[in-house]
Amino acid sequence: MWSKLALFIIKNRRILVLLLAAITVFMGWQARKVEMTYDFAQVVRPDDPDMVYFQRFKQRFGEDGNVLVLGMQDSSVYQLGNFNELRLLTDTLSKVEGVNGILGVTRLPRLVKDTTTQTFRAVPIFRRFPQTQLELDSLMRVVNSQEFYKGQLISPTTGATLLALTMDPKYLNSSRREAVMKEILGHAERFQQKTSIKMHYAGLPYVRATMTTKVASEMKLFVGLTIVMMALTLLMFFRTWSAVVFPLLIVLMVVVWCVGSMVLLGYKINLLTGLIPSIIIVIGIPNCTYLLSRYHYDYRKSGNQVLAMTRVVRKIGLVTLMNNTTTAIGFVVFCFTNIAILFQFGAVATINIFVAFAVSFILMPIVFTILAPPTPKQLEHLEAKPLTKLLEFFDYLVLERRRTVYLAALVFSVLAAVGVTKVKSVSYMVDDLPKDSSVNSDLKFFEQHFNGVMPLELVVNTGKKRGILKLKNLEKIDRLEKFLRTQPVLTTPVSIVTFLKAATQSFYNGDPSYYRLPDNDEKNFVLSYLARSQSVKGAEGQLTNKLLRSFTDSTGQEARISLKIADIGSQNLDTLINNRIKPEINRIFKGTGMEVKLTGTTILFTKGNEYLIGTLKESLVIAFVLVGLVVLILFRSIRAVFFTLLPNFFTLLLTGGIMGYFGIPLKPSTALIFSIALGIDGDNSIHLLAKFRQEMAVNGRRVKAAISTTLSEAGTSMIYTSIVLFLGFSVFAFSEFGGTKALGLLMSASLLITNFSNLILLPCLLVTFEHGADEDTINQSGIKHYDDNYHEEDDDLELNLGRMQVQPKLDS
Repeated sequence: MWSKLALFIIKNRRILVLLLAAITVFMGWQARKVEMTYDFAQVVRPDDPDMVYFQRFKQRFGEDGNVLVLGMQDSSVYQLGNFNELRLLTDTLSKVEGVNGILGVTRLPRLVKDTTTQTFRAVPIFRRFPQTQLELDSLMRVVNSQEFYKGQLISPTTGATLLALTMDPKYLNSSRREAVMKEILGHAERFQQKTSIKMHYAGLPYVRATMTTKVASEMKLFVGLTIVMMALTLLMFFRTWSAVVFPLLIVLMVVVWCVGSMVLLGYKINLLTGLIPSIIIVIGIPNCTYLLSRYHYDYRKSGNQVLAMTRVVRKIGLVTLMNNTTTAIGFVVFCFTNIAILFQFGAVATINIFVAFAVSFILMPIVFTILAPPTPKQLEHLEAKPLTKLLEFFDYLVLERRRTVYLAALVFSVLAAVGVTKVKSVSYMVDDLPKDSSVNSDLKFFEQHFNGVMPLELVVNTGKKRGILKLKNLEKIDRLEKFLRTQPVLTTPVSIVTFLKAATQSFYNGDPSYYRLPDNDEKNFVLSYLARSQSVKGAEGQLTNKLLRSFTDSTGQEARISLKIADIGSQNLDTLINNRIKPEINRIFKGTGMEVKLTGTTILFTKGNEYLIGTLKESLVIAFVLVGLVVLILFRSIRAVFFTLLPNFFTLLLTGGIMGYFGIPLKPSTALIFSIALGIDGDNSIHLLAKFRQEMAVNGRRVKAAISTTLSEAGTSMIYTSIVLFLGFSVFAFSEFGGTKALGLLMSASLLITNFSNLILLPCLLVTFEHGADEDTINQSGIKHYDDNYHEEDDDLELNLGRMQVQPKLDS
C-alpha cells in the first residue's frame, strides 16, 4: 500500500499541489475570521450543584465579576484642582459605552431623612461642585462620616480611594471589550498625566482583558520564535537552504489550516488553543526531518531520487503514522472531558497533527524529487562524528553496563518519587501572569489598601418570605459580618444589614455613632421610611430601590452578603472557607432553620481547578491505555506494551520529581503536560522498538547485534527528533504566563529525559528480557517494510519505475 501511495503522490504531483494550494487558500480565507475568546471557559460542569446555584444567584442578584476598579493612594487627590480632575474623569467614564454604572467619591450618594414625606432620599453628597478648598474639605468630612463606604471606596487606614465601574456583560463577553477597556485606560492615563497621581487597576474585567491581549501577542511571538528556531536547527542538520525553506513552508501551510479549522469548528483562540500553531510547527518539523534524513540515507545507497523517496515512504510510512497517532493520543484524551477549553484544545490539536502528517507525506516527496539531488557535502550529517560517538557510548552502556543503568534508573526513580511527594496542588486567580507584572503589582495595591478585589458571595436563606426583615435574623447576619471583618483577607461586607445600619444613621441625621441595626422600637420607623422611599419618583427613589434589590430577593426571603477577597490561592481559600467561615456559620445559625451558602466566581474558579486537575489525571490514565493499545495493535505483543510504557512512565516520574524539587505547583496548566509528554515520548519508543524487531529478523534473532544496529541507525533520527522538539518547546519558556512557561520547561526536560529512557533504558530491557533465536518467529505483519534491507530488491522490482513518466533530476 505504501509503495503504491508513494508512486501515486510523485506521479500526480501537479494535481495534488493544486489541490493543497486551493485548500490552503480556503483555510486562509476562513482563518482571517478567527477571534479571541473573551468569555473564559468555565471548567465546572453545567450540572454541578454549585454551578447550578451560582447561575441562580446571578439571575436573582446579577453578575458578581463585572466590576472594574481604579485605585489611587495620594493625598493630593483631595486638593481642589486634582479633585476637579477626578470629577471630570468619573463623569467621562460614566459615559463610556459598555459602562453600566460608576461609583466614586465625587458621585457618592447618602441617605437623607425627609420628615415631611417620612422617606429616605438618596442624594449626592456633591450636589454642587465645591468652589474653594474650604468647601471641599467640609464636604469630605461628610464623606468620611458615611460609615457605609468605609473599607469599600475609601480605606480607613491609608486614605486610598477607588472608582468602581460596573461593566455591561454583553461587552465583557464580546470583541468590543478590548475597545472599551482601551478607552477606559486611556482616560485614566490622561488623568494620571495631568495630576501625577498614579493609577492602579484590578477586577476580573481588567485581568481577563490583559490576559486576552497577552495571548494574542504571545501567539504571534511563539510562531515567529519557533520558525527561527526550527530554521536554525534544520540548517545545522542538513546544511542546505532547501531543507530549511520547504519544511517550514509545509508546516506554515498546516498552521493556516489549523487556524482555519478553529473557525470552521466555531472555536475561538484562548490561552490553550493559542499555543496550537506553535505546537503544530514543533510536531510537524520532525515529520519532515525524519523523511528528509531517511531520504538522504536511501539516496546515498541508490543514487536515484524517485527510488530513494519511494523506499522512504514505503519503509517508514506506517511507523510514522503510528508515531503521529501516539503524539495525537496525548491531545485526543482531552476530548474525553466535558470541559470546553480542554475539548477544543484536544480536538484542534489532534486534527491538525494528522493534517501535518498527511501534508508532509504528500509535499516532501513531491518537492525533493523535483529539486536537485543532495550533494556529498549535504549528506555529511549522516556521519556526524559527535552523534556517532554518543550512540557508541549508549551502545556500550546497554551491552556492558546494564546493571549500572538499572541502578541509576532505580536511584533516579526513588529521588523522583520523593520529589513527587513535594508537588503541591495550588492555583491563583491571576496564576499565569508573572509576579512582577503590572496586574500582580496592582492587585497587591488593592490587597494592601482594601484587602482584595476578587468577588466572594454569601447568600442567607431564612426559609420564609419577608423573613430577612425580622430583627433576630438580621442580628444573626450582623454577627456573621462582624466575624468576616476580622479576617484580614476579606473586605468589609455589604448587605441588607449594612444598608439598614446606614438607614439608622440617616434616621439620626447622619450621626456616625448611630451606624447600627435599629432596635425593636426603631425598627418599625426605619422600615416604614424605607417602604415609603421605594414609591418615591425620580432618580432618588430609583437609587433606593436599586440598593434594596441588590441585597435581597423579591420575596424578602434571601439576603446577599457581598465581599471581596485577596487572591490567596486555592489552598488558603479552602482553609479559610472550611476551617474558619463554615464552622462560624454553623455556630451562629445552628437550630435557626436558616441556611447560608457560599458562592461567586472565586469559589467556582477554585472548584473548577480541582475538577480540572482530577480530569487531567484521568486523561493521563486513558493516554497510557491508548498508547498501550496502539503498541499492541502494531506489534501484537504484550511484552512490547511493557517495553514501551515502562520507559515512558520513568520519564513522567522524573518530570514530576522536577516539579517537586523546583516548586512548580500542580495546576491545570502543568497537569496537562503529562498526557502530551506521554504521547510525544511514546513516538521514540515505537520507533526504536519497530527498528529492533526488524533487526531481529535480519540478524538471525541475535539480540545484541540487533540492538547495536538499532541504536546506530534509529538512534540518529531519534536524537534529531528530540533536539527539534526540545528547541521547539523551549520557546514557550519566554512566555509571560506561568503555565505556558512551565509547559515549555517541563516538556523540554521530558524530551531530554526520554533520550535516556528510550535510547538506554529501553534497549537494556530488550537485551535483558527479549529472547534470541530459540524463540518463535516474531510476527512482522504490521511493520513489514520498516527495515532498510527487508526484501528491498524484490520490492523495488515491484515498483516498476519504468512505468513512471516522472524523470528524476540527477544533476544539480
